[in-house]
Amino acid sequence: MPSVEDTPAPSEASLAMSTPGFLPNTLDSQGSPIWLSELASEEPNHTLHVVHDLEPAQALEVLGANPRSFQPCELPGAKPDRWSSLPGAALGIEPGTSAALLAGRIGAWTFVYDDSGFAGHDDTTSLSANGRAAATSMYSINADASLTYAVDGTVLAWINVDDLNLKKDLPGMPDALRAAFRAAGTVEHDYLERANPTTTYVCAPFALLRACSALSKTYIESRYWSHRSVDPEPAHHCSTDSLQRSVRAETRGSLERGRPARTRDLFSARV
Repeated sequence: MPSVEDTPAPSEASLAMSTPGFLPNTLDSQGSPIWLSELASEEPNHTLHVVHDLEPAQALEVLGANPRSFQPCELPGAKPDRWSSLPGAALGIEPGTSAALLAGRIGAWTFVYDDSGFAGHDDTTSLSANGRAAATSMYSINADASLTYAVDGTVLAWINVDDLNLKKDLPGMPDALRAAFRAAGTVEHDYLERANPTTTYVCAPFALLRACSALSKTYIESRYWSHRSVDPEPAHHCSTDSLQRSVRAETRGSLERGRPARTRDLFSARV
């Protein structure tokens, strides 16, 4: 079976292309990873951080959250209103008054979901310190989107969606990021109107969130967050009362399905 490295760069010939890293039921109708859209409010202004080989509680500290605000988190089954995120609802935050950060780990990667864009691209280098790889994808309420990729404290790529041309830019990306964009693939909603006659391909904002999710191999099915059963199997905890949960997620190499993964050490913090 071919790897994601062998997937051809997107072209305009086909408007609805495949997303090799994402199975059905892992993307919403707009092409955003569904695990993010189910966490977010209806009109999000949010950030996703992913970092390799750093525990969730440590990632929250790097992003400026006070350890005294950390708590194991069990998300509610629904949002109370269109302005609230699931992590915000879990912490009882009134929309617009504070930010909620949700951190968890799947395999070797930790994600931090920030429902208000509290922490941004300036924090990616800190997350990537000491030889780690990290990425940050920001998406604003105005559909502005950008992505930073850093390794060992050095930014290797910064991408603004308004300037992104995958056919042109893929070859110059770092290997891991190029593989992530190939795994993210393209969907019909990625094709926007041409900004000018010389623009051959314009990528929509959700492609950056897909790439960030694919980089960390975080593929989670629809309605995952509504499954809140406690997993009694021991793991490495960041605190003695750290919550674990059963998941229906997959980590995959290349285009192949992998074994079920576990999300562990799910923490939330108010900032």
